[in-house]
Amino acid sequence: MKTVLLSVALASSVLLSGCVVSVGGGSDSHYGADWEDREFNNRKHIANLETGTSYESVLRKMGVADFNELFEKQDGTYRVLYYRTQKTMGDGITTKDECTPLVFRNGNLVGWGDSAYSLMH
Repeated sequence: MKTVLLSVALASSVLLSGCVVSVGGGSDSHYGADWEDREFNNRKHIANLETGTSYESVLRKMGVADFNELFEKQDGTYRVLYYRTQKTMGDGITTKDECTPLVFRNGNLVGWGDSAYSLMH
C-alpha cells in the first residue's frame, strides 16, 4: 500500500510540474490599460497647457515625447513634441497620427494640435 501511495505521489508531482496558473487575465489586458492611462494623462496635461510656457517646463510636466522634431525657419527655431493621445490601431505601435503635436518656437510653446502644426508650413 505504501508503495502505491508513493507511486501516486511521484506521478502527481511529475505531471503537475509543468502546470502554469494564470490569474487576472493575459498581459495584453494590462498592456491596453497602460496605454489608456497614458493617453488620458497626456490629454489631461495638454488641456492645462498655456501658450508661452517654456520647453523645459512642458517637458518636466509631460515627460519624454513619443516623437521629437527640430527645424529652422526664417522666424526662428521650431521644436515639435508629439504625445500619444488616442489609439487608431490596436497594434501596440505608436504612430504620429495617434499623437497630439506641441509646437515650440524659440523655446516657448506657441500652440498644439494639427492646426498649430499646419500653421508652421
